[in-house]
Amino acid sequence: MSEREIEVWGTVEELWAWLEGQRTHDGLDGLLLRVLKLSEEVGEVAQAVIGATGQNPRKGASHSWADVEGELCDVVITALVALRTLTPDARAVFARHLERVRRRSLASGGA
Repeated sequence: MSEREIEVWGTVEELWAWLEGQRTHDGLDGLLLRVLKLSEEVGEVAQAVIGATGQNPRKGASHSWADVEGELCDVVITALVALRTLTPDARAVFARHLERVRRRSLASGGA
């Protein structure tokens, strides 16, 4: 594993632990709320894209493509923390899934 990967997963673990300490809902409710946070973050990506393209006539160009990048990063971070909430083996689960997707996608020529 690269240093960068360890840094990502170490940070995910730190964020997960911090969020666990702030949790107001336990059990299944807490898990569902953590996963639903993804919808909020994806909505913020959509809002940033609309703002970057100036598609809201009332607001105009309210965001930049750098804002979109940041919001996409928030989606990734939120998904990794949600995965860690679901399983303490998040790193291994993600690595196995990524490898399956890589093999499936690249074996078919990306089609």
